[in-house]
Amino acid sequence: MSGSGAVRSTAVRARVAARLLAVLGCVLTAKAQLTGVLDDCLCDIESIDDFNTFKIFPKIQKLQERDYFRYYKVNLKRPCPFWADDGHCSIKDCHVEPCPESKIPVGIKAGSSNKYSKAANNSKELEDCEQANKLGAVNSTLSNQSKEAFIDWARYDDSQDHFCELDDERSPDAQYVDLLLNPERYTGYKGPSAWRVWNSIYEENCFKPRSVYRPLNPLAPSRGESFYTWLEGLCLEKRVFYKLISGLHASINLHLCANYLLEETWGKSCWGPNVKEFTRRFDPVETKGEGPRRLKNLYFLYLIELRALSKVAPYFERSVVDLYTGNGHEDAESKALLLDIFRDTKSFHMHFDEKSMFAGDKKGAKSLKEEFRLHFKNISRIMDCVGCDKCRLWGKLQTQGLGTALKILFSEKEIKSLPENSPSKGFQLTRQEIVALVNAFGRLSTSIKELQNFKVLLQQTR
Repeated sequence: MSGSGAVRSTAVRARVAARLLAVLGCVLTAKAQLTGVLDDCLCDIESIDDFNTFKIFPKIQKLQERDYFRYYKVNLKRPCPFWADDGHCSIKDCHVEPCPESKIPVGIKAGSSNKYSKAANNSKELEDCEQANKLGAVNSTLSNQSKEAFIDWARYDDSQDHFCELDDERSPDAQYVDLLLNPERYTGYKGPSAWRVWNSIYEENCFKPRSVYRPLNPLAPSRGESFYTWLEGLCLEKRVFYKLISGLHASINLHLCANYLLEETWGKSCWGPNVKEFTRRFDPVETKGEGPRRLKNLYFLYLIELRALSKVAPYFERSVVDLYTGNGHEDAESKALLLDIFRDTKSFHMHFDEKSMFAGDKKGAKSLKEEFRLHFKNISRIMDCVGCDKCRLWGKLQTQGLGTALKILFSEKEIKSLPENSPSKGFQLTRQEIVALVNAFGRLSTSIKELQNFKVLLQQTR
């Protein structure tokens, strides 16, 4: 390249970086177009940044490294229920390495046999007692009265409360995965298969007429402004639904940009932040003005899951609940750290008010809530259509984590009425849900932190 060409190229990169930095500066310092407050809530982005950086991020990272939270049982072989399987991705970075049974803590393996389903209703009393004794999510040293309560609990079918379709952990295709050894990162999975998944999520499940196209849909005849005119006219609940999905999408994209394959030589891979890819996904010009909206929705999603953690604290504060792996010392430390995080979440002073949702006419509100639940449950089923195993793993986990957060937010009365020394039929969480909830919020916390890192990188390129 000639000297003048290099100068022009450098100037172009500088202009792009400056433009994106200006947008990020707007988003990250809560100025200009955001005016300090997110839509549909009373929280400014700068407060979230500070709270996440100094309170949440360091602790949630440590918690995710604990045995109870690092092993996730998932079925990556479930067929897509909506269209013919496109075939699994052959890219090597799409591969997920299952964890050998010998590596799984004994307490977790014992607990995996417990299911809160109708199948438990037909179990013999002896089998029920064995099942209660093996309950991996709770303390194993319980009174006979408490054990009987757990048997009753295990028989209760709470499927009506689920916002996600859970994997059957008894399936021979369900395997434990060590999340620390299978990190979420860019795999190269893209093209028609990936587009089909996201298109189905947005176009068929986000409460929109087919005549209104989502921005960036390659089939759309317009640039998407009509979409936002329509979206802003929706009721709060349906706007929230779209923002949650958009925020999840933005968070996943941030993870891929921050953990990108930068170089591969002699079998050694170098992973790290890719500013160019970040620009492609979030620059306002390249995304036709969509990038800043996505980042705002990421913060909104963070607020929703933060609120859920603060609401579910009483469930875990009971002495009857123990993050059981079989290692008493580690289990006690894990629970102490989790409760410490809960205290932090409750100290946040600008929570989203979930009581503003489904607050109208009781019959209409109940119907809307059920429609909301079924739409989200459908999205959880779409995750089984993802062709890349690693993308499917993290898509299922983060979707289930958000679904668990929604379940918590709409179960406040049941959580408040929980007895101290025995479980309640009204509200319960499986270990699968607990692991997904914590790791999904950990991913959002990481996304917020990565935005700060990209801001620094963009400043360095100015």
